[in-house]
Amino acid sequence: MPDWLSVIFLGIIEGVTEFLPISSTGHLLIPQTLGWLQPRSDLFNVVIQSGAVLAVLAVFAKRVKGMVTTLGSPETRGYLAKLAVAFLLTAIGGLILKKLEVKLPETVTPVAWATFIGGIVILVLERLYRGKEGTSDMSWLVVVAIAGAQLLAAVFPGTSRSGATILMAMAFGIARPSATEFSFLLGIPTLIAAGGLKIVSELSEHGGAGENWSLLALGTVVSALSAFVVVKWLIRFVQSHTFNGFAVYRIVLGFGLLIYAATAAH
Repeated sequence: MPDWLSVIFLGIIEGVTEFLPISSTGHLLIPQTLGWLQPRSDLFNVVIQSGAVLAVLAVFAKRVKGMVTTLGSPETRGYLAKLAVAFLLTAIGGLILKKLEVKLPETVTPVAWATFIGGIVILVLERLYRGKEGTSDMSWLVVVAIAGAQLLAAVFPGTSRSGATILMAMAFGIARPSATEFSFLLGIPTLIAAGGLKIVSELSEHGGAGENWSLLALGTVVSALSAFVVVKWLIRFVQSHTFNGFAVYRIVLGFGLLIYAATAAH
């Protein structure tokens, strides 16, 4: 398969899965690890996630503009402060993980387990949440918990950043739409920072010679376009649906991958 076509497929996979509770990192690693698509660098996998941020900015343009024009409002300043603290806690945790040289797994099994277990967790939380409307008032305790959920997703590919943060907020009684909006807006600085840090690291260590930047740009653009469609759909979806369907998908996929890993090892 030509490189450009493989990159387009990976861009679509990233854009479609980034904001769904099914893990974009896991879905990027699976076809590359199994040899279905040509393996790309960690830089590629991280940076094309940043492209999905453009979709959030486009879909939430009115919301972002509203916050910018109401900076004098205590409510707006409080909301932005909570986003900032959640991001800073994640950034600090991410730097600690980098210092400890925590690396993404290069085998299917850890991703399969995270995918499978994540599906069960979603079903349990949805059952506990059933019949509850939730609140839109995001407490500082919830903010800290959401930051922890982002770090959990960073350490265990297959967990899902968006899924972990949304469900963590819901577990603390936050309404599904409010939890989804906070998760998506938090993804803007989180994914941009992760992509920017990877680019700076690559340039400082290797001068960028080991990366095909045109293919990286292609993957990022494709990711942004496909994510735009998914984000618009998901914002409407969460108004009246649970995540149980995604949970079942995760359980089936995770179980299938575990069987594959077990049979491939023999």
